[in-house]
Amino acid sequence: MKKIFLLTGILASLISVSFGQKKAVTETGEEVILYTNGTWKYLNDSAGSNSEVKTNPKIFKKSANATFLIKSKKFNIGLWVDSKKWSFKKATSNEEAEYELELKGKDLYGMMLTESIELPLESMKTVALSNARSSAVDAHVVKEEYRTVNNKKILLMQIDGTTQGIKFSYYGYYFSNSKGTVQLVTYTAQNLLSDYLNEIEELLNGLATIE
Repeated sequence: MKKIFLLTGILASLISVSFGQKKAVTETGEEVILYTNGTWKYLNDSAGSNSEVKTNPKIFKKSANATFLIKSKKFNIGLWVDSKKWSFKKATSNEEAEYELELKGKDLYGMMLTESIELPLESMKTVALSNARSSAVDAHVVKEEYRTVNNKKILLMQIDGTTQGIKFSYYGYYFSNSKGTVQLVTYTAQNLLSDYLNEIEELLNGLATIE
């Protein structure tokens, strides 16, 4: 069940991984992150790590420009894409993914990972964060909320971290029903995220079930 959230595979598509931090345990049993510059912080000192997930009251729908439907072969989920902005293909860099995406001419990437199992939305944060920390021990949740997207309840999460001195962001949708689970995640450098946020939101809002 863990493999559906193999964020390390996504990160490997973006950069080659070489850890710039280490984990350690204090005399009192607290886990800490040790940075190469001599500083440290508590591992569980992550924004929103134990906070209640709120629901965004806004209703999200696919863009009128997203006219091409990418269909999953695992279960009844698909992604409406604006093919003028995004290039896409069957995934090759991550065996758990069905599709890889790239914003044309930009440093923004995405993957759609699917599995034929059902997983509670409430569990997705814990699993996704755990796997992110296997690539970057300082990975932490920056933003999380439930959304109604194309009439379905979706979990949105932004996870930030650092590896080899490079700060990265994952920003994605998580959804599950009785037929399967999907993780639609975009990723880029942290300093570029705000520049690409409109394109990211438009892409993510193309996620829809196929009746």
